[in-house]
This record gives sequence, structure tokens and C-alpha cells, in this order.
Amino acid sequence: MNEPRTILHLDLDAFFCAVEEQHNPALRGRPFAVGGRPEGRGVVSSASYAARRFGVHSAMPMAQAVRLCPELVVVPPHFAAYRAASR
Repeated sequence: MNEPRTILHLDLDAFFCAVEEQHNPALRGRPFAVGGRPEGRGVVSSASYAARRFGVHSAMPMAQAVRLCPELVVVPPHFAAYRAASR
């Protein structure tokens, strides 16, 4: 059997941000990150493309992200919404 193979490459690094933008259109174009609070030991789960221009990326401590981008909007995660969107 020589059925053709399909290979997909999906960049889901900003998936949480895309879902948040759907729920809150005011976030579009703004630097924001989904994750924990910078006052604690919060970590960036997902960074918007606007935030990435400042060097903010996934797995970065949120406190460091805020230092790189002082106007960063920190959005708490909404895992139920991400699950629903991925279905």
C-alpha cells in the first residue's frame, strides 16, 4: 500500500493567546501573556505575537517577562475554554 502521507506542522505556541483574543477582542494587537502572576512564581504559558517582539516567550518567568515588557497584560489561564476550542 502506497497511500500518500500528510505531514502537518502546527505552531500552537500562541494557541492560548488566540483563544483569549476570541473571548476578549481588546487584547488583539496588545502585548499580553497567559500564565501565572509575576508577584509569585508565575510562568508564561503563552505569549502574544506583540509580546514576543519584546522577547517574551513560553516557559519564561512572568516577572522577567514584565521586566522585558512593562506594559505586558497578564491574563490568567482559562483551561476549560482552551479544551473547548481545541475540540
